[in-house]
Amino acid sequence: MAIEPNPEAVILTEIMLTVFRVNGRLLEKGDQLVEPLNLTSARWQVLGAVALAEKPLSAPQIAEAMGITRQGAQKQLNKLEEDGFFEQSLNPRHQRSPLYALTELGNCTFAKVMTLEAIWANGLVAGLPLQDLRKTLQTLNSIYERLDSPVPRKGGRS
Repeated sequence: MAIEPNPEAVILTEIMLTVFRVNGRLLEKGDQLVEPLNLTSARWQVLGAVALAEKPLSAPQIAEAMGITRQGAQKQLNKLEEDGFFEQSLNPRHQRSPLYALTELGNCTFAKVMTLEAIWANGLVAGLPLQDLRKTLQTLNSIYERLDSPVPRKGGRS
């Protein structure tokens, strides 16, 4: 028996599809934005996690902060460390999960990225009402929080 979605669920489905499209475009355009700085969107994401935390983080902490897998975070960390953006230190809480801190190059590069991002973001929001942007952010955060609830299992039962 098919279950018909209510009007709100239909709109939510459209929001989900739009978020998927926006995410893909953000990654594509983000790659173009940071390419001159020897970064990709994925590397920028990992760099940003540590920069915004303002303290060294482990790969699992970075993954959680950015909504990516631990393996994905580790792959980018390895490249970023190899290129001089990060340095490792021992993690007193977990011997096999080192902490990663930004180097001087990492901090300088992140500052340059954020300058480019500010110029880009200013252009993207030109003409969009601040109230609409705030409501969009609030709604997306509410949906994000609800994603912790269980998904239905086969046959439509949770």
